[in-house]
Amino acid sequence: MGLSLTRAAQWTPASSGTGKLESTPMNESLLKEILSFAEQFGSQHPQEALHVFQEPLQWSTTLVASDFKTDYDISDSDVKSNERDSEGLPLLQLSPPTVSVRSFSQLSKLVHLAEDKKVEEVQACLEENRYPLVKILGSSVASILQGEDTDTDVLSLVDKVKDQGKDSEVKVKLFLLLQNLDNKLLSKCLEEIAGKIRLDPTAVKNEVDSLKHSSIEGEKRVLKSIRYTSDYIFSNGCRAPPWRQVHGEMCYLVIEPCDTETLCVTCSTAGVFINGGIKQEGEESGYERTSDVYRDLRTLLKSRSPHLAENINTQDFAVQEPPSTQKVQHVEPVDAEEQGQSQSSYEQREKNVNENARQSLYKTGGEKKYEPCPRWRNLGLTSPCGEAEEKKRSKSSGEEKCDGIQKRKRGAGAKGKMKAEFSASSLPGRLSSQKIKTPAGSMPLDAFSESSSESEEEEEQPERRQESNTDLPSEYWQIQKLVKYLKIGSLKILRKISHNVQIRRAIVDMGGLQSIVRILDSPVKDLKALAAETISNVARFRRARRTVRQYGGIKKLVKLLDCVPNLASLSANQEKDVEVARCGALALWSCSKSTKNKEAIRKAGGIPLLGRLLKSPHENMLIPVVGTLQECASEESYRIAIQTEGMIKDLVKNLSSDNDELQMHCASAIFKCAEGKQTRDLVREYKGLQPLASLLSKASNKQLLAAATGAIWKCSISMENVAKFQEYKALETLVGLLTDQPEEVLVNVVGAVGEFARIAANKAIIRKCGGIKSLVNLLTGTNQALLVNVTNAVGACATDMDNMAIIDQLDGVRLVWSLLKNPSAEVQSSAAWALCPCINNAKDAGEMVRSLVGGLELIVNLLKSTNNEVLASICAAIAKIAKDKENLAVLTDHGVVPLLAKQTNTTDDRLRRHLAEAIGHCCMWGSNRASFGDAGAVAPLVRYLKSKDKEVHQSTAMALYQLSKDPNNCITMHEKGVVKPLIHIMGSDEDMLQEAAAGCVRNIRLLALANRKAVLFN
Repeated sequence: MGLSLTRAAQWTPASSGTGKLESTPMNESLLKEILSFAEQFGSQHPQEALHVFQEPLQWSTTLVASDFKTDYDISDSDVKSNERDSEGLPLLQLSPPTVSVRSFSQLSKLVHLAEDKKVEEVQACLEENRYPLVKILGSSVASILQGEDTDTDVLSLVDKVKDQGKDSEVKVKLFLLLQNLDNKLLSKCLEEIAGKIRLDPTAVKNEVDSLKHSSIEGEKRVLKSIRYTSDYIFSNGCRAPPWRQVHGEMCYLVIEPCDTETLCVTCSTAGVFINGGIKQEGEESGYERTSDVYRDLRTLLKSRSPHLAENINTQDFAVQEPPSTQKVQHVEPVDAEEQGQSQSSYEQREKNVNENARQSLYKTGGEKKYEPCPRWRNLGLTSPCGEAEEKKRSKSSGEEKCDGIQKRKRGAGAKGKMKAEFSASSLPGRLSSQKIKTPAGSMPLDAFSESSSESEEEEEQPERRQESNTDLPSEYWQIQKLVKYLKIGSLKILRKISHNVQIRRAIVDMGGLQSIVRILDSPVKDLKALAAETISNVARFRRARRTVRQYGGIKKLVKLLDCVPNLASLSANQEKDVEVARCGALALWSCSKSTKNKEAIRKAGGIPLLGRLLKSPHENMLIPVVGTLQECASEESYRIAIQTEGMIKDLVKNLSSDNDELQMHCASAIFKCAEGKQTRDLVREYKGLQPLASLLSKASNKQLLAAATGAIWKCSISMENVAKFQEYKALETLVGLLTDQPEEVLVNVVGAVGEFARIAANKAIIRKCGGIKSLVNLLTGTNQALLVNVTNAVGACATDMDNMAIIDQLDGVRLVWSLLKNPSAEVQSSAAWALCPCINNAKDAGEMVRSLVGGLELIVNLLKSTNNEVLASICAAIAKIAKDKENLAVLTDHGVVPLLAKQTNTTDDRLRRHLAEAIGHCCMWGSNRASFGDAGAVAPLVRYLKSKDKEVHQSTAMALYQLSKDPNNCITMHEKGVVKPLIHIMGSDEDMLQEAAAGCVRNIRLLALANRKAVLFN
């Protein structure tokens, strides 16, 4: 109910509020499908049907109380379902004429109760809930899931949304069910439209071409210009996006007559008409019709342009094919997921475009002559025979010229950098971010493509090309010959030259990678090894990695890993098997930069084979194997497998290798895997902490240092590991690394220092080594990951009074407070958590807070955040600040009471705990207790006592005790049944909890006695 509802359904104009669904056959068909889905949902998907919506679906219903039968609590005209959520709220509520539904179970029952009014109820629901997915799943979950690839598996989707609250798996299943319904509705609409076509896209195209060639050129022209808004043509000949094709629209034109204003025209199956002004694709507001519908373009133009009407009969407007041209059509890619086009279909189109370009080039000759550059000559890729063939081709083609071929778009300053050492400026397949020449020490050529953090959205984004009048050089065709005749010799050459960015892209452009993948099935082991090594060189950008996967290359590469690498003596045949496996591991390492390829490796059974190769004694085998594992360890399934397959022991063993690169990859793998406690314990058990600590001495190798500090950081999450690290004096070394290091090292170092600071003795060591000043200096940075770790470390150090004095002296509190303005929610929350110990341990906390101009207003405004972690940390900080009366008065003036009260309906226990604590402390000023009651904060707090978290009970009991000092609040508490849970809590072992609960009950009882006396004596 996403694209189908917003784009396929036909709506009335929303001029007077919300638009309504028009009474059309298309809409009736959609409503029947959605009705069938809703009716059957409860029986077909019972688990998902019980899920409580994030927000209720509300609409004006025709149902009345008498329509409801059993399972409902009926009171006069109001109806409430007996089925309730965890908070005790009904999942269906009717207060005529409005009905509110909060689960598919109740929605399905309501539809059945509607009987002959079913369709009307579904229509009313959809009209008043235009974006049901957001209400059902919540805006954050819906936006995350809608942004994911359609091929992403359920487990990956669950992992993406697990931080968005409980029931993440059910939410993902619900999303997929609704997405399937959406696709079904769109397909149905397109099928229906396809069967009703009256105007033919070909006829429209021919008429446009006729107008172009007969009306624009010459002295008697009647049009200045006529153009399409989009160059992209779908397989059915239409240029309109799919969600407009369901309305019968085929394309959009911008026509400039000589005597009137510019016309924006829609060509549909029913005819042509003026639209609201679509001058480029994507302007949703411009699709509306603003004129009558005409049978063809000429009729419309006659009615709009007197000049054209006068001259149109004197022109020859016979429909004719346009003159042939050798220019390749520009194809602008569309978003594959939204437009409903598969990635493979895009690649086929791209292949066809390249093929057309090559065919046209064989027919060209001309004036421009290309000479092979010296590098090609040195590689032996040119020959007199080849040159003769080029001359012959040029001569036979005469004076013809190719108008242009498609090329990828270049950035603004890219043109001057395209003169490569090997004439690369004329090769296709380059990205705007690529540079041909790189100075020593700069980023590698494929810096962006090599990133292991590439998202699937980026991976699947088609690469764009643009027209160019530059012909391809002869070198391009030399690569084509190598690709066409793949033998051992040509593979050796391709393996050597494919280290170059432009050449590897040319190999992919000409379909060479598919041929190389096929060679992996060859019985000749030398060929397989060469093919795998060439793939490892070529698969360093997204499209190449995708191509390897789509042509079955991942499975074939995994099969190459099956050998016995650790035998004492190997036969010649076994040595070849090991070499093939090594080359296969190299190729998988390159391919594993893609998330989908990681999953493909796992499904092909690559993990146990990599684990076996990890026992090899040869470094040249271990480096690609560990490299692949550490790349894949970003996925949870791999981290679990690495632990369960016993690979941690081998990774720890290789930390003691003499090879820095192998050490780096092992440390990086441990860094990613040590998120789990079992892995951290295994690293300690296999004596891996000492080798990690010793790697800190190799400070000159920044990549190794980043990996080692990352592993130390994650391992130090376990306090047993921190104690062990201190035996090796790791903390002192880490503090020394807090200055003059790249950010990727600093993030890990500071993270480790923050974990070490949780032990009291280590706080003094950090102070004595000068670590406090270094940490405070890092608070002025901009790297968000670094700022999160720095604030955590500062907060941990601030629990020590001596450290807090230094932090205050260095103006550290002001710097931490300023980070509350950071746009990152994670930075905001970590800064707020750090402020809590700073305020708690400052010498004069009240005065320190007041000295920060605008600080209290800033912290109150953050209560408007939608992030629960930010809200919890801000509430915790407010609880500390409110201990000072003057600061509490200022907080009250800034409106802290209604903002806190607004958050009380949360179900997040961590937020509940700190929110209740903040409310309890804010009650200490003026009439705040009564204000909280007026703002509706008391009743939700009573529900907090049903939580299973004891800390929530403690802070809630204290807040209720403070609120119970207001009589009206006591009445509300008593009505909501607070006494019984408080009496139960009075039996707790916690003294403070006992006292707070007893005090609250006492206040309620005193009010009751006072009322009773008043009744008796009056």
